[in-house]
Amino acid sequence: MQNLYQFQTAERIIAGRNSFKSVAEHLHVTGADIKNVLLVTQPSMKRLGFVDELRSQLMNKGIHVDVNISIQPEPTLENIENVFFDISKNSYDVVIGLGGGSILDSTKILSVLMTNDCSIENILGTDLIKHPGIPTVLIPTTSGTGAEVTPNAIVTLPDKELKIGVVSRYLYPKLIIMDPVLTLSLPREITAATGMDAFTHSLESFISNKANPISDMFALESIRLISSSILEVYQEGDDVDAREKMLIGSMYGGMALSSAGTAAVHALAYPLGGKYKITHGVANSMLLPHVMEFNMDAIVHRLSQVAEPMGIISKGMTQEQAAAEVVELIKSWTHQLNIPQNLKDYGVEDNNLDELARSASQVTRLLNNNPKTVGLEDMKKIYKKLLA
Repeated sequence: MQNLYQFQTAERIIAGRNSFKSVAEHLHVTGADIKNVLLVTQPSMKRLGFVDELRSQLMNKGIHVDVNISIQPEPTLENIENVFFDISKNSYDVVIGLGGGSILDSTKILSVLMTNDCSIENILGTDLIKHPGIPTVLIPTTSGTGAEVTPNAIVTLPDKELKIGVVSRYLYPKLIIMDPVLTLSLPREITAATGMDAFTHSLESFISNKANPISDMFALESIRLISSSILEVYQEGDDVDAREKMLIGSMYGGMALSSAGTAAVHALAYPLGGKYKITHGVANSMLLPHVMEFNMDAIVHRLSQVAEPMGIISKGMTQEQAAAEVVELIKSWTHQLNIPQNLKDYGVEDNNLDELARSASQVTRLLNNNPKTVGLEDMKKIYKKLLA
Protein backbone atom coordinates (compact mmCIF):
# COMPACT_ATOMS: atom_id res chain seq x y z
CA MET A 1 0.00 0.00 0.00
CA GLN A 2 1.27 3.47 -0.87
CA ASN A 3 2.48 5.94 1.72
CA LEU A 4 0.88 8.82 -0.17
CA TYR A 5 -2.47 8.67 -1.92
CA GLN A 6 -5.18 11.05 -3.03
CA PHE A 7 -8.81 11.21 -4.02
CA GLN A 8 -10.83 13.59 -6.15
CA THR A 9 -14.20 13.33 -7.84
CA ALA A 10 -17.06 15.31 -9.39
CA GLU A 11 -17.87 18.62 -7.72
CA ARG A 12 -21.55 17.76 -7.11
CA ILE A 13 -23.47 14.47 -7.26
CA ILE A 14 -27.28 14.42 -7.50
CA ALA A 15 -28.65 10.89 -7.21
CA GLY A 16 -31.96 9.12 -6.91
CA ARG A 17 -34.93 7.99 -8.93
CA ASN A 18 -36.22 10.62 -11.36
CA SER A 19 -33.35 12.98 -10.52
CA PHE A 20 -33.05 13.46 -14.29
CA LYS A 21 -36.19 15.58 -14.14
CA SER A 22 -34.36 18.21 -12.09
CA VAL A 23 -31.20 18.69 -14.17
CA ALA A 24 -32.02 22.33 -14.98
CA GLU A 25 -32.48 23.15 -11.31
CA HIS A 26 -28.92 22.14 -10.50
CA LEU A 27 -27.01 23.72 -13.41
CA HIS A 28 -26.04 26.67 -11.20
CA VAL A 29 -23.40 24.32 -9.72
CA THR A 30 -21.35 24.82 -12.89
CA GLY A 31 -20.77 28.44 -11.93
CA ALA A 32 -21.50 29.56 -15.46
CA ASP A 33 -23.92 32.17 -16.76
CA ILE A 34 -25.72 29.66 -18.93
CA LYS A 35 -27.26 30.74 -22.22
CA ASN A 36 -26.05 28.09 -24.64
CA VAL A 37 -25.62 24.38 -23.95
CA LEU A 38 -24.25 21.56 -26.08
CA LEU A 39 -25.89 18.20 -25.42
CA VAL A 40 -23.74 15.26 -26.54
CA THR A 41 -25.78 12.09 -26.68
CA GLN A 42 -26.70 9.05 -28.77
CA PRO A 43 -29.64 8.25 -31.07
CA SER A 44 -31.27 5.89 -28.55
CA MET A 45 -31.64 8.76 -26.08
CA LYS A 46 -33.70 10.61 -28.68
CA ARG A 47 -35.86 7.57 -29.36
CA LEU A 48 -36.53 7.08 -25.65
CA GLY A 49 -37.61 10.71 -25.21
CA PHE A 50 -34.80 11.69 -22.83
CA VAL A 51 -33.44 14.35 -25.20
CA ASP A 52 -36.82 16.04 -25.53
CA GLU A 53 -37.29 15.93 -21.74
CA LEU A 54 -33.93 17.59 -21.11
CA ARG A 55 -34.33 20.12 -23.90
CA SER A 56 -37.73 21.11 -22.50
CA GLN A 57 -36.24 21.63 -19.03
CA LEU A 58 -33.49 23.87 -20.36
CA MET A 59 -35.69 25.85 -22.75
CA ASN A 60 -38.04 26.61 -19.85
CA LYS A 61 -35.03 28.28 -18.20
CA GLY A 62 -34.34 30.32 -21.34
CA ILE A 63 -31.35 28.18 -22.34
CA HIS A 64 -30.63 27.37 -25.99
CA VAL A 65 -29.68 23.73 -26.65
CA ASP A 66 -27.74 22.21 -29.55
CA VAL A 67 -27.84 18.42 -29.77
CA ASN A 68 -25.06 16.31 -31.25
CA ILE A 69 -25.54 12.55 -31.82
CA SER A 70 -22.43 11.90 -33.93
CA ILE A 71 -20.22 10.20 -31.34
CA GLN A 72 -19.79 6.55 -32.27
CA PRO A 73 -19.59 3.59 -29.87
CA GLU A 74 -15.96 3.12 -28.77
CA PRO A 75 -15.10 6.41 -30.56
CA THR A 76 -11.92 6.94 -32.51
CA LEU A 77 -9.70 9.99 -32.21
CA GLU A 78 -10.85 11.06 -35.67
CA ASN A 79 -14.54 10.71 -34.77
CA ILE A 80 -14.21 12.99 -31.73
CA GLU A 81 -12.11 15.54 -33.61
CA ASN A 82 -14.67 15.60 -36.46
CA VAL A 83 -17.41 16.32 -33.93
CA PHE A 84 -15.26 19.07 -32.44
CA PHE A 85 -14.78 20.61 -35.88
CA ASP A 86 -18.56 20.65 -36.36
CA ILE A 87 -19.28 22.34 -33.02
CA SER A 88 -16.27 24.65 -32.80
CA LYS A 89 -17.99 27.42 -34.75
CA ASN A 90 -20.38 27.87 -31.83
CA SER A 91 -19.80 29.04 -28.28
CA TYR A 92 -21.13 27.06 -25.31
CA ASP A 93 -21.31 27.74 -21.60
CA VAL A 94 -21.83 24.11 -20.54
CA VAL A 95 -21.47 20.73 -22.21
CA ILE A 96 -23.82 17.95 -21.11
CA GLY A 97 -23.09 14.30 -21.80
CA LEU A 98 -26.09 11.95 -21.73
CA GLY A 99 -25.34 8.31 -22.48
CA GLY A 100 -22.90 5.47 -21.89
CA GLY A 101 -19.17 5.58 -21.30
CA SER A 102 -18.27 6.53 -24.87
CA ILE A 103 -20.53 9.58 -24.69
CA LEU A 104 -19.24 10.64 -21.27
CA ASP A 105 -15.58 10.25 -22.24
CA SER A 106 -16.12 12.17 -25.48
CA THR A 107 -17.94 14.95 -23.65
CA LYS A 108 -14.97 15.38 -21.34
CA ILE A 109 -12.54 15.54 -24.25
CA LEU A 110 -14.69 17.98 -26.22
CA SER A 111 -14.90 20.29 -23.21
CA VAL A 112 -11.11 20.64 -22.96
CA LEU A 113 -10.62 20.96 -26.71
CA MET A 114 -12.82 24.06 -26.50
CA THR A 115 -10.37 25.82 -24.18
CA ASN A 116 -6.99 24.34 -25.11
CA ASP A 117 -5.26 24.99 -28.42
CA CYS A 118 -4.37 21.36 -29.05
CA SER A 119 -5.38 18.15 -30.78
CA ILE A 120 -6.41 14.99 -28.94
CA GLU A 121 -3.08 13.46 -29.89
CA ASN A 122 -1.34 16.22 -27.91
CA ILE A 123 -3.12 15.22 -24.69
CA LEU A 124 -2.93 11.42 -24.87
CA GLY A 125 -1.32 10.37 -21.60
CA THR A 126 -1.32 11.77 -18.08
CA ASP A 127 -1.56 15.44 -17.01
CA LEU A 128 -0.95 16.92 -20.47
CA ILE A 129 -4.02 19.21 -20.49
CA LYS A 130 -2.96 22.75 -19.62
CA HIS A 131 -6.28 24.50 -18.93
CA PRO A 132 -9.71 23.57 -17.52
CA GLY A 133 -12.38 22.85 -20.08
CA ILE A 134 -15.92 24.17 -20.46
CA PRO A 135 -17.94 23.04 -17.38
CA THR A 136 -19.46 19.59 -17.91
CA VAL A 137 -22.56 17.82 -16.65
CA LEU A 138 -22.45 14.03 -17.02
CA ILE A 139 -25.54 11.82 -16.92
CA PRO A 140 -24.77 8.08 -17.25
CA THR A 141 -27.36 5.78 -18.81
CA THR A 142 -25.40 2.56 -18.27
CA SER A 143 -24.01 1.00 -15.11
CA GLY A 144 -20.50 0.22 -16.20
CA THR A 145 -17.71 2.66 -16.89
CA GLY A 146 -18.01 4.98 -13.91
CA ALA A 147 -16.74 7.62 -16.36
CA GLU A 148 -18.85 10.26 -14.66
CA VAL A 149 -16.47 10.29 -11.66
CA THR A 150 -13.08 9.55 -13.22
CA PRO A 151 -10.31 11.78 -14.62
CA ASN A 152 -9.98 9.42 -17.60
CA ALA A 153 -11.25 9.39 -21.17
CA ILE A 154 -10.48 6.54 -23.57
CA VAL A 155 -10.09 6.90 -27.34
CA THR A 156 -9.45 4.33 -30.06
CA LEU A 157 -6.45 4.75 -32.34
CA PRO A 158 -7.17 2.55 -35.39
CA ASP A 159 -3.71 3.05 -36.90
CA LYS A 160 -2.13 1.62 -33.73
CA GLU A 161 -5.00 -0.85 -33.22
CA LEU A 162 -5.09 0.22 -29.59
CA LYS A 163 -7.07 2.25 -27.08
CA ILE A 164 -5.27 4.97 -25.15
CA GLY A 165 -6.37 7.13 -22.24
CA VAL A 166 -6.38 10.85 -21.63
CA VAL A 167 -5.93 11.36 -17.88
CA SER A 168 -6.28 14.75 -16.22
CA ARG A 169 -7.87 16.41 -13.20
CA TYR A 170 -9.50 18.77 -15.71
CA LEU A 171 -11.75 15.93 -16.90
CA TYR A 172 -13.75 15.81 -13.69
CA PRO A 173 -17.27 17.19 -14.21
CA LYS A 174 -18.92 19.97 -12.25
CA LEU A 175 -22.15 18.00 -11.87
CA ILE A 176 -23.37 14.44 -12.32
CA ILE A 177 -26.92 13.15 -12.27
CA MET A 178 -27.36 9.51 -11.22
CA ASP A 179 -30.88 8.35 -12.12
CA PRO A 180 -31.47 4.57 -12.23
CA VAL A 181 -34.67 5.10 -14.22
CA LEU A 182 -32.49 6.00 -17.23
CA THR A 183 -30.97 2.50 -17.15
CA LEU A 184 -34.24 0.53 -17.16
CA SER A 185 -34.27 0.22 -20.95
CA LEU A 186 -30.74 -1.21 -21.24
CA PRO A 187 -30.67 -4.40 -23.35
CA ARG A 188 -29.59 -7.54 -21.53
CA GLU A 189 -26.27 -7.91 -23.33
CA ILE A 190 -25.28 -4.31 -22.52
CA THR A 191 -26.47 -4.75 -18.93
CA ALA A 192 -24.19 -7.78 -18.63
CA ALA A 193 -21.10 -6.32 -20.29
CA THR A 194 -21.24 -2.94 -18.57
CA GLY A 195 -22.01 -4.52 -15.22
CA MET A 196 -18.98 -6.78 -15.45
CA ASP A 197 -16.91 -3.80 -16.58
CA ALA A 198 -17.89 -1.99 -13.37
CA PHE A 199 -17.02 -5.05 -11.29
CA THR A 200 -13.63 -5.25 -13.02
CA HIS A 201 -12.89 -1.64 -12.11
CA SER A 202 -13.55 -2.36 -8.45
CA LEU A 203 -11.67 -5.65 -8.25
CA GLU A 204 -8.63 -4.35 -10.13
CA SER A 205 -8.56 -1.23 -7.96
CA PHE A 206 -8.62 -3.41 -4.85
CA ILE A 207 -5.65 -5.55 -5.92
CA SER A 208 -3.67 -2.78 -7.66
CA ASN A 209 -0.27 -1.53 -6.54
CA LYS A 210 -1.83 1.85 -5.75
CA ALA A 211 -4.66 0.49 -3.59
CA ASN A 212 -5.19 2.58 -0.46
CA PRO A 213 -7.76 2.99 2.34
CA ILE A 214 -9.89 5.41 0.29
CA SER A 215 -9.99 3.27 -2.85
CA ASP A 216 -10.55 0.12 -0.77
CA MET A 217 -13.68 1.60 0.80
CA PHE A 218 -15.23 2.39 -2.58
CA ALA A 219 -14.02 -0.84 -4.20
CA LEU A 220 -15.44 -3.15 -1.54
CA GLU A 221 -18.80 -1.41 -1.41
CA SER A 222 -18.96 -1.45 -5.20
CA ILE A 223 -18.23 -5.17 -5.20
CA ARG A 224 -20.97 -5.74 -2.62
CA LEU A 225 -23.59 -3.76 -4.54
CA ILE A 226 -22.77 -5.28 -7.93
CA SER A 227 -22.48 -8.83 -6.59
CA SER A 228 -25.95 -8.60 -5.05
CA SER A 229 -27.65 -7.27 -8.16
CA ILE A 230 -25.86 -8.11 -11.43
CA LEU A 231 -27.68 -11.39 -12.09
CA GLU A 232 -30.96 -9.86 -10.96
CA VAL A 233 -30.82 -6.92 -13.40
CA TYR A 234 -29.84 -9.28 -16.20
CA GLN A 235 -32.86 -11.48 -15.54
CA GLU A 236 -35.30 -8.73 -14.50
CA GLY A 237 -34.29 -5.55 -16.27
CA ASP A 238 -37.21 -3.50 -14.94
CA ASP A 239 -36.21 -4.01 -11.27
CA VAL A 240 -35.41 -0.42 -10.35
CA ASP A 241 -33.99 -1.38 -6.95
CA ALA A 242 -31.41 -3.64 -8.57
CA ARG A 243 -30.75 -1.04 -11.27
CA GLU A 244 -30.04 1.55 -8.58
CA LYS A 245 -27.56 -0.76 -6.84
CA MET A 246 -25.78 -1.30 -10.13
CA LEU A 247 -25.65 2.41 -10.94
CA ILE A 248 -24.24 3.38 -7.55
CA GLY A 249 -21.92 0.38 -7.59
CA SER A 250 -20.61 1.49 -10.97
CA MET A 251 -20.02 5.02 -9.66
CA TYR A 252 -18.15 3.67 -6.63
CA GLY A 253 -16.03 1.57 -8.99
CA GLY A 254 -15.14 4.73 -10.88
CA MET A 255 -14.20 6.42 -7.62
CA ALA A 256 -12.02 3.48 -6.65
CA LEU A 257 -10.12 3.48 -9.94
CA SER A 258 -9.71 7.27 -9.77
CA SER A 259 -7.61 6.75 -6.66
CA ALA A 260 -6.04 3.34 -7.26
CA GLY A 261 -6.24 2.69 -11.00
CA THR A 262 -6.84 -0.49 -12.97
CA ALA A 263 -4.20 -2.98 -14.05
CA ALA A 264 -3.43 -5.87 -16.41
CA VAL A 265 -7.03 -6.79 -17.28
CA HIS A 266 -7.54 -3.39 -18.85
CA ALA A 267 -4.10 -3.40 -20.47
CA LEU A 268 -4.84 -6.71 -22.22
CA ALA A 269 -8.36 -5.58 -23.11
CA TYR A 270 -7.30 -2.47 -25.02
CA PRO A 271 -5.78 -4.27 -28.06
CA LEU A 272 -8.88 -6.50 -28.28
CA GLY A 273 -10.98 -3.38 -28.64
CA GLY A 274 -8.55 -1.51 -30.85
CA LYS A 275 -7.92 -4.29 -33.38
CA TYR A 276 -10.91 -6.64 -33.13
CA LYS A 277 -13.65 -4.20 -32.09
CA ILE A 278 -14.52 -6.23 -28.99
CA THR A 279 -16.47 -3.89 -26.73
CA HIS A 280 -14.63 -2.80 -23.61
CA GLY A 281 -16.96 -4.48 -21.13
CA VAL A 282 -16.89 -7.81 -22.97
CA ALA A 283 -13.09 -7.76 -23.31
CA ASN A 284 -12.66 -7.07 -19.59
CA SER A 285 -15.18 -9.77 -18.67
CA MET A 286 -13.44 -12.39 -20.80
CA LEU A 287 -10.03 -11.63 -19.35
CA LEU A 288 -10.88 -10.99 -15.69
CA PRO A 289 -10.86 -14.53 -14.24
CA HIS A 290 -7.77 -15.56 -16.20
CA VAL A 291 -5.74 -12.51 -15.16
CA MET A 292 -6.80 -13.05 -11.54
CA GLU A 293 -5.60 -16.66 -11.78
CA PHE A 294 -2.28 -15.43 -13.17
CA ASN A 295 -1.97 -12.92 -10.32
CA MET A 296 -3.12 -15.38 -7.66
CA ASP A 297 0.16 -16.01 -5.85
CA ALA A 298 0.63 -12.25 -5.44
CA ILE A 299 -2.91 -11.38 -4.36
CA VAL A 300 -4.28 -14.28 -2.31
CA HIS A 301 -4.49 -12.14 0.84
CA ARG A 302 -6.36 -9.39 -1.01
CA LEU A 303 -8.58 -11.57 -3.16
CA SER A 304 -9.73 -13.57 -0.14
CA GLN A 305 -11.08 -10.34 1.38
CA VAL A 306 -13.41 -9.96 -1.59
CA ALA A 307 -15.22 -13.24 -0.89
CA GLU A 308 -17.54 -11.87 1.79
CA PRO A 309 -18.84 -8.81 -0.14
CA MET A 310 -19.36 -11.14 -3.12
CA GLY A 311 -21.70 -13.23 -0.98
CA ILE A 312 -19.33 -16.18 -0.59
CA ILE A 313 -19.51 -17.86 2.80
CA SER A 314 -15.80 -18.14 3.51
CA LYS A 315 -15.89 -19.03 7.21
CA GLY A 316 -13.59 -21.98 7.79
CA MET A 317 -11.83 -21.53 4.45
CA THR A 318 -8.15 -20.78 4.06
CA GLN A 319 -7.20 -17.61 2.22
CA GLU A 320 -6.27 -19.71 -0.79
CA GLN A 321 -9.66 -21.44 -0.81
CA ALA A 322 -11.58 -18.16 -0.48
CA ALA A 323 -9.55 -16.55 -3.26
CA ALA A 324 -10.17 -19.54 -5.52
CA GLU A 325 -13.91 -19.32 -4.82
CA VAL A 326 -13.87 -15.67 -5.90
CA VAL A 327 -12.42 -16.61 -9.29
CA GLU A 328 -14.87 -19.49 -9.70
CA LEU A 329 -17.83 -17.20 -8.97
CA ILE A 330 -16.60 -14.70 -11.57
CA LYS A 331 -16.39 -17.52 -14.11
CA SER A 332 -19.92 -18.58 -13.18
CA TRP A 333 -21.22 -15.05 -13.70
CA THR A 334 -19.66 -14.77 -17.16
CA HIS A 335 -21.47 -17.95 -18.20
CA GLN A 336 -24.81 -16.98 -16.62
CA LEU A 337 -24.57 -13.54 -18.26
CA ASN A 338 -23.73 -15.11 -21.63
CA ILE A 339 -20.48 -13.18 -21.92
CA PRO A 340 -18.59 -14.46 -25.01
CA GLN A 341 -15.72 -16.77 -24.09
CA ASN A 342 -13.99 -17.45 -27.41
CA LEU A 343 -11.74 -14.94 -29.15
CA LYS A 344 -12.02 -16.99 -32.34
CA ASP A 345 -15.56 -15.68 -32.69
CA TYR A 346 -13.98 -12.25 -33.29
CA GLY A 347 -11.39 -13.45 -35.79
CA VAL A 348 -8.47 -13.95 -33.40
CA GLU A 349 -6.16 -16.85 -34.27
CA ASP A 350 -3.08 -18.37 -32.64
CA ASN A 351 -0.79 -16.47 -34.99
CA ASN A 352 -2.24 -13.16 -33.73
CA LEU A 353 -1.13 -13.66 -30.12
CA ASP A 354 2.37 -12.21 -30.57
CA GLU A 355 0.92 -9.02 -31.99
CA LEU A 356 -1.74 -8.76 -29.27
CA ALA A 357 0.87 -9.21 -26.55
CA ARG A 358 3.15 -6.56 -28.08
CA SER A 359 0.25 -4.10 -28.25
CA ALA A 360 -0.79 -4.79 -24.66
CA SER A 361 2.81 -4.35 -23.49
CA GLN A 362 2.63 -0.71 -24.61
CA VAL A 363 -0.01 0.05 -21.96
CA THR A 364 2.65 0.53 -19.31
CA ARG A 365 0.51 2.95 -17.25
CA LEU A 366 -1.73 0.01 -16.31
CA LEU A 367 0.78 -2.85 -16.41
CA ASN A 368 2.96 -1.04 -13.86
CA ASN A 369 -0.07 -1.02 -11.57
CA ASN A 370 -0.47 -4.80 -11.70
CA PRO A 371 0.67 -6.61 -8.52
CA LYS A 372 2.69 -9.08 -10.58
CA THR A 373 4.94 -8.47 -13.60
CA VAL A 374 3.27 -9.60 -16.82
CA GLY A 375 5.71 -10.53 -19.57
CA LEU A 376 4.97 -11.09 -23.25
CA GLU A 377 4.82 -14.85 -22.85
CA ASP A 378 2.47 -14.44 -19.88
CA MET A 379 0.16 -12.30 -21.98
CA LYS A 380 0.14 -14.84 -24.80
CA LYS A 381 -0.78 -17.60 -22.35
CA ILE A 382 -3.67 -15.54 -20.99
CA TYR A 383 -5.00 -14.77 -24.46
CA LYS A 384 -4.53 -18.43 -25.41
CA LYS A 385 -7.01 -19.46 -22.70
CA LEU A 386 -9.68 -17.60 -24.68
CA LEU A 387 -8.97 -19.47 -27.90
CA ALA A 388 -11.19 -22.54 -27.50
